[in-house]
Amino acid sequence: MNEMEDKTEEKKIISIEDRIPKLKEERKKKTNRRLIFYLTIFIILIACVVYLQSPYSKVNKVVVNGNNVVSVEDVQQLSNIDNETNIWMLQKRKTMNNISEHPLIDTVKMKRVLPQTVELTVTEHEIIGYTMEKGKYYPILIDGSVLKDFPMEYRGDRPFILNFDEQAYMEMIATQLSELPEHVLKLISEVSWEPTKNNKNKILLYMNDGFVVDATLRDFSEKMKNYPSIIAQLDPKEKGIVHMGVGIYFEKFKKK
Repeated sequence: MNEMEDKTEEKKIISIEDRIPKLKEERKKKTNRRLIFYLTIFIILIACVVYLQSPYSKVNKVVVNGNNVVSVEDVQQLSNIDNETNIWMLQKRKTMNNISEHPLIDTVKMKRVLPQTVELTVTEHEIIGYTMEKGKYYPILIDGSVLKDFPMEYRGDRPFILNFDEQAYMEMIATQLSELPEHVLKLISEVSWEPTKNNKNKILLYMNDGFVVDATLRDFSEKMKNYPSIIAQLDPKEKGIVHMGVGIYFEKFKKK
């Protein structure tokens, strides 16, 4: 029994001696892995610091989408983003609020496009017409508001809205015009409010094709949608007034 115990003891000692080099090697590998991990983290941190201080982290392009009336330059200027702005330190909410202060801009979306681009998508308020004062043109929005602080060039795509001295009637005509199809709206050169004692809703429309429309505000948009089909039945050489009141009829201009 003693002899067998001695042999068993001897085997254990030999086994442990065999494992010591392996244990040392595993410890060395663990130490090396840990060192590599910390070195990698250190290198990444250094690279991040270098990158953030380099020109490659700065914005080099601001793209503006969705604008029609407001210029790209105006949107870019309102954003306060330039070539010194770090693309990772954009003040998104502040930037969008700044752009939204423009009277013609309704909504703004902002997107970071790597590596160095910022994309701004704007939605503008719809211009339904223009008014003129002292040689300057001012846009009128679909809610009837006149942007007196925003003079602009006349674009020719919307009618002049004249003589609407009362805001309630300005809002009415803006609403009516906004309900017209685009192809009909573009046919109108001017809309003038011509109230009478018996009819405060009376308006006159001067058309780009040389006709005049005598209408009323209340049902103007519904009747005006039929304008192209009405004109198609008339002799284009004979200009006159298309009455759109209780009934619809044509009256030639009287010769002087």
